[in-house]
Amino acid sequence: MKAIEWRNNRLIILDQTLLPLEEKYLELNDYHAVAEAIKTLRVRGAPSIGVAAAYGIALGALSIETRYCSEFLPLYQQISAEIASTRPTAKNLFMAVERMDHVVASGTDVLQVKISLVDEAVKIHREEEEASRKISTFGADLIQPGWTVLTHCNAGPLATAGYGTALGVIIAAHQQNKGISAFATETRPLLQGARLTALELKEAGVPFKLITDSMAGHFMKKGVINAVVVGADRIARNGDTANKIGTYSLAVLALAHGIPFYVAAPSSTFDKSIESGNDIVIEERKPEEITYLRGQRIAPENIDVANPAFDVTPANLIAAFITENGIIRRGE
Repeated sequence: MKAIEWRNNRLIILDQTLLPLEEKYLELNDYHAVAEAIKTLRVRGAPSIGVAAAYGIALGALSIETRYCSEFLPLYQQISAEIASTRPTAKNLFMAVERMDHVVASGTDVLQVKISLVDEAVKIHREEEEASRKISTFGADLIQPGWTVLTHCNAGPLATAGYGTALGVIIAAHQQNKGISAFATETRPLLQGARLTALELKEAGVPFKLITDSMAGHFMKKGVINAVVVGADRIARNGDTANKIGTYSLAVLALAHGIPFYVAAPSSTFDKSIESGNDIVIEERKPEEITYLRGQRIAPENIDVANPAFDVTPANLIAAFITENGIIRRGE
């Protein structure tokens, strides 16, 4: 399965909301559709969001019918702003928007700017693919033969438009014949672990068990989990890391049981403009993601719901960051 593909000035995405029951590809030919796909998690995962955002901006720019920069720029800015407003937490989204904006700011010819925007989007895509490949290789070195590794949410090829980050580490270690196995949390409320991680682990042939989020402590206490590897959506300058809700709980549990907790993420996820996790905006999503499951109400009507999409894990709980540039251990 290929999560994102650019073909004949159209963006092809795999609708991840339908997996694993249906494999459906959507052809998006305008930036509004790309923005909606990002908001509704048809495309998701921080690196994939950044790639989709870049292609969405390129699509919007191609549709602007003028040769005059004075007319092109305000229309482009509307496109860029709409894409940037889709999700507030993932740094990769804003990295992509900033790079595309820089292309426009550096250009003087509208036609050439359009070509350059497409080129930049393709470049961002290739960079994320290459980064995830290196992350997988570096991270596999941390995984010892025979280990069982727990991962949370989904940070595989679907989420990264490449080889995967956290899940790429697990798959790479498996491919090195280390005899490893995995635990995948179902990841409430959207079950991205059950729907997506389980699918990717199965296809990769990695032995694994699917568990509910609240079972992690039980298995850590039993001594069957040797490491935790997760992805990230934004990493502050001090190392505080935002990831799918429930990650912080796993980090605390890992510390209590003496289990190394690793974060696998490309450099595009690091945000040097913010000092700590206190500065990370946490996305609050619709209550229906908790009160409904595949269109069926599972909670009483007219109740209050809190649905933060992410939490922040303090840097002191993270043993090391796995990046495309190597391993960064705590305190380095």
